[in-house]
Amino acid sequence: MTELRADLYIDGAWRPGAGGGRFDVIDPSDLSVVERFAIATEADCMAAVDAAAAAQEGWAAAAPRERGELLRAAFEVLVAEKELFAEIMVRENGKSWGDAMGEAGYATEFFRWFSEEAVRISGDYRLSPAGDKRIVVDRQPIGVSLLITPWNFPAAMATRKLGPALAAGCTTILKPARETPLTAAYVVDVLHRVGVPRGVVNLVTPVPTGPNVAAMLARPEVRKLSFTGSTEVGRELLHACADRVVSASMELGGNAPVIVLPGAELDVAVEGALQAKMRNGGSACTAANRFYVHDSLHDAFVGRMAKRLAAYTVGPGLDRGNQLGALVSVTERDKVASLVDAALADGAVAVTGATASETGAFYAPTLLTGVRHGSRITETEIFGPVTTVVRFSEVDEAVRMANDTIYGLMAYVFGEEREAVAVARRLEAGMVAVNRGVVSDPAAPFGGVKQSGLGREGSSEGILEYLEEKYIALTA
Repeated sequence: MTELRADLYIDGAWRPGAGGGRFDVIDPSDLSVVERFAIATEADCMAAVDAAAAAQEGWAAAAPRERGELLRAAFEVLVAEKELFAEIMVRENGKSWGDAMGEAGYATEFFRWFSEEAVRISGDYRLSPAGDKRIVVDRQPIGVSLLITPWNFPAAMATRKLGPALAAGCTTILKPARETPLTAAYVVDVLHRVGVPRGVVNLVTPVPTGPNVAAMLARPEVRKLSFTGSTEVGRELLHACADRVVSASMELGGNAPVIVLPGAELDVAVEGALQAKMRNGGSACTAANRFYVHDSLHDAFVGRMAKRLAAYTVGPGLDRGNQLGALVSVTERDKVASLVDAALADGAVAVTGATASETGAFYAPTLLTGVRHGSRITETEIFGPVTTVVRFSEVDEAVRMANDTIYGLMAYVFGEEREAVAVARRLEAGMVAVNRGVVSDPAAPFGGVKQSGLGREGSSEGILEYLEEKYIALTA
């Protein structure tokens, strides 16, 4: 592997934190130290805000084509360095090689998509109904944007935020998760290499996180927060945004239900269920969490799923033959184990798996039957390779259980298409997959309802999160 960037990036330059401190970035497959990353102090965070604020006017004035071409250039570099991109993710996140390569491709596409959206920002021009004025609607960049990303998709969440912000003409401060800063630093380095102007992109990794993020949000120059992470932290950040009425986009937790209707094709349901559950080892906000399977298909579905899960090869992601890597940390592994243990104590049965590794942060692919709806494991975002199956007899009952949650990000339905679509329309979720296990696409609006978030990322809607409408009245 080439030398990793492990410093802060502020005002166009890499530099250590003002306090000189560093934290360990751990490889969860063997718990070795991959790198020691610079700690950002409050002074570093304020310097990042200063740099972004100083660059804002010039970047907003840059031609849309210029902004788009820089994103396109970054896309080309990421395509050429895809394996390096994936390797960095594997080393600090623990995911399998297949998942890392999949994320590298997905993340890269956001730069291509928003390189094209940069030149398609729309406005409006019309005559007022009274005929006394021309109504001009202009869309302008909202301003300095603080982007906070999670550890589970360290590449895609960075590009999904940086892409639209930069395309819209906003300068940025990227704060990645402490578990996975190396991937974010690599993405920022690519933007640096293709010539993004100084101050337009900044990278900080503050310790402690909360007070320093609050200090940045308190600065009047910061006009936008885009956060992906837990609902609990999202609530706290919304409170912080309220003090200065900072525009907030939130992509928060999920608790995705899967409904397998009586008319479902079993092969399609099992294949889709495996994708929905095991993509990224289950560490995804869109991951299938609760499987509601009709009586008529329950036993056959469980049998086939268990057989497929038991055959998964588990081990370090750098061994490209492994299908399932490690969770991001021993703490996350133990959290998943605790949820499974509680479910077993509540009467669930482990058909396969339910074991944690003695070394590294691995957890075996697990399938639980006899799970009680309303138990802790059905109300918690598992974030691991655990399939929980609840039996149902009436479709209305399945819909009620699926909607019985504070979350509303993702849902899945398998069945005869007409009935499946009818059920999909009844589900309280921002996204629903019908007879398929993956929906994510840079061209599709990603986001949830209820306590799963505010706003949308990706698609043509994604850039609107970083633009404000200005009405200009002209004499008719």
